[in-house]
Amino acid sequence: MVADALRDAIVNGTLAPGAPLRQDALARHFSVSAIPVREALRQLESEGWAKVEMHKGATVAPLSADEAREIYEIRAALESLAIASAIPAHTEATMREAQALCDAAHSETDPALYAARNQAFHMSLYAPAKRPQLTELIATLHRRGERYLRLKLGFPEHKVVSDRDHAALMLLVCQGDVANAQKLITEHLLGTGELLHKFLSESSGIAAAGVQQPHKKRAAAKPKSLKA
Repeated sequence: MVADALRDAIVNGTLAPGAPLRQDALARHFSVSAIPVREALRQLESEGWAKVEMHKGATVAPLSADEAREIYEIRAALESLAIASAIPAHTEATMREAQALCDAAHSETDPALYAARNQAFHMSLYAPAKRPQLTELIATLHRRGERYLRLKLGFPEHKVVSDRDHAALMLLVCQGDVANAQKLITEHLLGTGELLHKFLSESSGIAAAGVQQPHKKRAAAKPKSLKA
């Protein structure tokens, strides 16, 4: 409950990147002991939502352009392997289930629900492979990347592209086309990583320029006053 509430507050901006997550204050806010708060912070840290430092405590993790790209690069490698292993084991029943999840993600507009349905669709494609270690690694990366995926939903045109890729991927799975399914899942994930990296890098650059600009103006004003 505590982890879910904090995650929602981070997503909706109530808790901004870098905001402190003090255990005693959170325990009072949720009317619980320190133990569930500590466990919630550990969970959020493992998912990439929080950053815990020795002697400094926990804070909301910053959004990192490099981390976003790396998560999707690793996902591309692992999910390419997973889909190649899964396609020969798919049945009509598993493909129907995957198609239903694909349709649900396509029609979803709520960011939180979309993130969950997007993950469910991807995992349904790989489930027939019966590779538990691989599945666990992919699921962990999905959780770590959820903050970044939700950013992408701020650009409706990119969700349209994702939905189109999902539909094409579903068709390749039904056709048993391993090579092209691997190619598409790799391009799909690497493209998302690059999109997020570019957006976060540009946002960081704009923020830095906004901080530096006043100093530039003051520096430019000095010679004028000296002349006078």
